[in-house]
Parts: sequence; structure tokens; C-alpha cells
Amino acid sequence: MDKSVLKIGELAARSGLTVRALHHYDSIGLLTPSARANSGYRLYNSADVARLHQIQTLRKFGMSLADIATFLASPDAPFADIVAQQISALDQQIKQASALREQLSRLQQQMSGDGDPALEDWLGTLEHMKLYEQYFTPDELRRLPFWQQDARRNAVWRAMVDEAQALMVRAIPASSEEAGQLAQRWMETLERDTAANPEFAWRMTQMLERESAKLHHPPIPRAVQQYVGEAFNERKMALYAKYLTPDEMQYVRTNSSKHFQAWVELLAKVHRQMEDGIEAEAPATQALAREWMRLFRARAGSNPDTQARIRLANESEPELLKGTWVSDATLDYIRKAVAACGPV
Repeated sequence: MDKSVLKIGELAARSGLTVRALHHYDSIGLLTPSARANSGYRLYNSADVARLHQIQTLRKFGMSLADIATFLASPDAPFADIVAQQISALDQQIKQASALREQLSRLQQQMSGDGDPALEDWLGTLEHMKLYEQYFTPDELRRLPFWQQDARRNAVWRAMVDEAQALMVRAIPASSEEAGQLAQRWMETLERDTAANPEFAWRMTQMLERESAKLHHPPIPRAVQQYVGEAFNERKMALYAKYLTPDEMQYVRTNSSKHFQAWVELLAKVHRQMEDGIEAEAPATQALAREWMRLFRARAGSNPDTQARIRLANESEPELLKGTWVSDATLDYIRKAVAACGPV
């Protein structure tokens, strides 16, 4: 027999494939032998072997047999494109594997120290992880302390939720000192766990409002969120009441709630400007400063004396800014931008 051709058994042995695999390649038209012996044996010549080498190379890239057939049927198709596609696919697989590893590590940390977790605990944790990933990018999650959960941090949040629920069961009003102290701790903890980024905090709030009802295990019950929010607002109002008249307080109460969302959205924009290193005197920052002053007047009113008393309260009561994502650096940045604007 011609030594330039191989029988199927010989090709299988030298290529590392099985005879059955070569039969399959033949049946789907991927690798059809160029000739047959009088006895009916398949015979593969050098061109067939070269094609098999291409098939094996493409298989190592992770291509399916159907995709390989399509590629080999188009001899003008650039091989570099195939390589680029497979690199992209591998990158995605690596990213998914990395994300899965992070999830498992986080799950291990979350469940450590509490004995054997119940099935409901596992399911609840996995459900929450998936939810957060819908609202935050992988890079953002890596930046957030709350995402790098550990047993200690979990215990802190569980204790605060339990404390709030106990106050609610006892019918302790949100305006009480006890509720106010809890709310202050709660908001300061949340501020730290969202890396003091108001945009992250707002996104998390939106996530909880929109999605908690769909979850079997909501991270924080909606009633608890509302109770803590009301208690936090009442605590701030009590501090302002030391500086404002009853009429001024009524105005501030009414208009603070009206413009709350606009304030948070503006604060997120200011924070982003600062993170991007944009100067306070830049036109874009001045535009934010003008919006800041507009919202301040909408909340405080147009009376300069009232505005001055609110500023005095903010300067005299450090607790007013704690848990609000407004830092001294933020205020300094806005003051510089306002000064650059001139009269606003």
C-alpha cells in the first residue's frame, strides 16, 4: 500500500484520536478521507492529515465542530479573527470564574463563626449577592466595604435590625431619643459601608425599595427601613429646632422631604466631580454649585436670617452631617465653586 496514505487506525494512533471520533468526523463531513482501499478501508493522504491538524488546533481554542466546519469552508476567513474571538471567550470565562470564586469566598466569610448555616441562610445570602450584582459593576462591588462582608460586619447589621424591630414591637416612636441614637449609628455605618459614596448609597436604597418585595429573604425589612429613616430625620430636625423658630422648622420639614431625591442626585454628581479631580472653579462644577444653592434656598426659604441660622446649626452641630454623605471636604469644594460663580 502507498506509504503516503494512512489507514484510519494508523491515523487514530498517531493523532491521539479514537477511530470512533474519526468515523464521526467523516459522518458529519468535517474530515472525509480522500480515498478508500479495495477492501473499503478509509485512506487519508497528507492533505487530510493537514486538515485534521487544523481541526485539532481549532478544537484546542474551544471551537465547536460546527464552527470549525464553517471556518474551514471559508478558506479566506482570517485566522487572527478566530484567535481574537477565542481570547475574548477565554477572558469572559476567566472573569466568570473569578466572580464565582469571589462569591464563594464571600459566602464562606459570611457564614463563618455562626455554626452550620441553615439552608435558608445559604439561599438568602446567594439571593442577596445576585441582587447586588444587578445594581453594581464588579469594580464598584470591589470598592464597597459592605460587599467585602465578614462575620463581624454581618453581626453589626443583624444586631441593628433586631434592635429596630424590638423598638417597633414596643411601639417606641421614631422621634424618641432611643430610636434616634439607633438611626444615627445605622446611617453612619451605612455611610462607611458604601465607601462614603452618595451615589452608591442612593443606588442601594433604590435597590432595596424596588426589589425587596420580590425576595424570599429581604436584606432589611421595608418597615425597618422606613422606621430608621423617620427616626434619622427626626433626630436632625431636633438639632435644627435649637436654632430655628417653629415657623421656620415647619418650612424646613415640609421642603426637606420635597427635595430629598434632588439633593441626593446632586450630591452624587458633586462627589463624582471631586473623584474625577475636576477643579471647583471649573464651569461644570459652578453649574452644580448654582443647583446646590437653588436647592438650599428651596429647603431653607429666601429669608437670609433663616439661611444664616441653618448654616450656624450645620457649623455648631457636627452630628448634622454625620451619616449624610456630606463631608467637610464636600462643603469646602462647594464654597469654592460658589465663590467662583459670583452672586447666585
